[in-house]
Amino acid sequence: MTYQSEVAPLRRVLLKHARDAFVSSDRIAAQWQQLGYWAPPDYDAACREFDGFASLLERAGVALEWLPQDDNGIDSIYARDATIVSDLGSVLCRMGKGARSGEPDAQARHLGSMGVPAAGRIVDEGCVEGGDAAWVTSSVLAVGRGYRTNAEGIDQLEALLPADVRIERVPLPHWTGPADVFHLMSILSPIAEDVVLVYSRLLPVPFRERLIEWGFQLIEVPDEEFDSLGCNVLAVAPRVVVALAGNPETERRLRAADVEVHAYTGLEISRKGCGGPTCLVRPLERDG
Repeated sequence: MTYQSEVAPLRRVLLKHARDAFVSSDRIAAQWQQLGYWAPPDYDAACREFDGFASLLERAGVALEWLPQDDNGIDSIYARDATIVSDLGSVLCRMGKGARSGEPDAQARHLGSMGVPAAGRIVDEGCVEGGDAAWVTSSVLAVGRGYRTNAEGIDQLEALLPADVRIERVPLPHWTGPADVFHLMSILSPIAEDVVLVYSRLLPVPFRERLIEWGFQLIEVPDEEFDSLGCNVLAVAPRVVVALAGNPETERRLRAADVEVHAYTGLEISRKGCGGPTCLVRPLERDG
C-alpha cells in the first residue's frame, strides 16, 4: 500500500457527495458567485451526476469513504484540496481560499475516525491546497507556488513529509488572477509512471524540461479543451483514467497513447465549479 503515488491502482478515496456539499438550491444560490463558479449548479442534477461518478469509481474497484454534511460551503465537494497524504499520514492544509478555511479540520475529524494518522498541519502564514500537490514519483512531490499555495506553506509541508521525499517547486502563472480557480493540477495530471497529461502553454519551461529529463511522455491538451478541464484526469490505475466528458480531442490523444478512458457527466459538479475528477477525490490508498 502506498500514499505517495497518483497512478498506482487506486483502492480507497475520501469523497463528499453533492447532496452533502451543496445541501440545497438555497445554499447554492447564496454561495456560487462568491466562490467563483461560472454558473449556479442545479442541485438535483448535481446529485445525479455524483451518483454516476461514484458508481464509476466503484466499478474500478475503489472503496468509497464519505465526508458528512457540515457547515462548510459548496466548495467542500472538492475533497482533494483540504489535505495531502504521505506515508507518514495526513497533512492538514491551510487554504489559500479563505472561504474554505474550515475544510481541513472537518477532514481531520473524519480521517482520525478512520485510523489515518496525522503528520501535522500548515499553520500561521503558510498556505497550501491539495490541488497544488502531485506525486510525480514516490519520492518527488511537485508543488505549485501560486495564489493558493505560498512559499511559507511549501516550507512547512516539506518538513512534514518523509525525509526521503523531495519537493519540486513549480512557479505558477498569474493566468487570470487571484480570483481564478487555478492549481498545479489544472495543467498536469500523472497518467502512469512514465506518462503525464499536460497543458504546456502554462507549464514553466524548467519544470517541463525536467519532466522530459525524467523520462516522461507528455500528452498535450489542445487549447480548445483547457477551459473545459481537459487536463484534469484521475488515474485509477496506470494508463486507466476517469475524465470529464466533453473533451473529445484530449480523449483521442489519450487513447492513441494506449490510455483507457472512462468518462463521466459533470456539468454541475465539475464544469461550473472548475473542479475535475482529481479535485473531487482525496486518494487515501493505492496498491504499491
